[in-house]
Amino acid sequence: MNRLILPAVPSHRHTDGVRIRRDYERFRHTGLPKRLEIYLMEAYGIDVASRYGLTPIKNPFGKAAGQLSLNEAQVRTDAQAGLGFVVLKTVIAENGQGHRGMEAWAVKDTRMKVEPITGKETGDRGWNVTWHGRGWHGSFAEYLGLFAASLRHGSEWGTVVVPSCKYHLPAGDDDFALDEYRHTTQSLAQVWRQFTGSGPLQMEKDFSPTLAGSDRAKQQEAILRWYREVPKLIQSALPPDELQLGIKLMNTVFDDDFQLRTIRTLIEEGEVRPDYLVYANRLYERTSQDGEKRGAAYGGPDLSRRNLRLLSRLRRLELEGELTVPVPGISGTGDVHSGKMALEYALRGAESLQMHTLFQLPSSAYGMTIGSKTERALHELYFHPENGLVTWMLHLRETGEIGHREGIASFREVTTWYRERGRDIFVKGDHE
Repeated sequence: MNRLILPAVPSHRHTDGVRIRRDYERFRHTGLPKRLEIYLMEAYGIDVASRYGLTPIKNPFGKAAGQLSLNEAQVRTDAQAGLGFVVLKTVIAENGQGHRGMEAWAVKDTRMKVEPITGKETGDRGWNVTWHGRGWHGSFAEYLGLFAASLRHGSEWGTVVVPSCKYHLPAGDDDFALDEYRHTTQSLAQVWRQFTGSGPLQMEKDFSPTLAGSDRAKQQEAILRWYREVPKLIQSALPPDELQLGIKLMNTVFDDDFQLRTIRTLIEEGEVRPDYLVYANRLYERTSQDGEKRGAAYGGPDLSRRNLRLLSRLRRLELEGELTVPVPGISGTGDVHSGKMALEYALRGAESLQMHTLFQLPSSAYGMTIGSKTERALHELYFHPENGLVTWMLHLRETGEIGHREGIASFREVTTWYRERGRDIFVKGDHE
């Protein structure tokens, strides 16, 4: 059985519950405080600072790469709303002549269908988004322009901005398109240096071909080869101290044992280890709901349950000394629909959370009546009286699970909880 760690009902002081409900109602009509992180510290004793990869962020919430981060206006709105970080739409790598080995993934289709979904595993209700687009469909030069403009907006509002890239992944024993790895990585790094002046380029590598129901995804050995070799190929394009690489793992079409094997292959077997992991976006159903064989990627409750189950298994291996290397930092993604779900990921060591579906729900799904959907989503994530981050951070402090540093409920302390206070739960597997 796969169970969540947090109980159904939170424990906190009555006065705190009253304050949370008051703030939830007040901010519905006025918008969130401009200096939200300071407000949370002063009003509740909650510190939400964390890190995305190796980079400090003011809060753990970010936007995942996709259709909602493909233009400057979207990024500016997200930064103004107060996101901790934004990952830009995934660009398809190319060489100096403009050739793209993964050209088939550059599909222009921004239409998205948002609809309720019921989890097959638990019967829980959630939301799912489907669309036919894939990676960035414009030119690489346009993407570099978006990256530069987005860095400016991020700097102004204190929001970390990083690019996402899909590099060439060969079938079988074919060669990698090394010229695409070099040209794309070096071009992104040049924009980074021009804007920041120093520090390593931070970027995500997207592994979505392991998700889709293509011939590539059906070849387990090819997938494991990609995970062993791709980080080294990306890193080789730049000096070691000029790149901070995050690898975004997808859920393969195979079982949990193979999924765990992919994680271990990535962090234990390659010559170059990623600096952090992003885990893990979307599930794939080979047969669509109308019975056709075209299949479809989907999210919702089944996605979060699988992700949490696999992260729990990974932490158990770590705590039992079964891994040969430390687990890199993790950015969690997949059905992060509430502050409570964010903390379920954090209790398993996720230091940041990135979302996509939550930012495009129908307006009726948000409590806030003004502002952008990004701001409305943050309002729900923080202040929802039953499922918000504030409620459940106070629960963890009240029950003694966190709050050992001068009574401050620190998000960073949640992300290390599994190592000490939660150790017995993971080793014994009581939550599964």
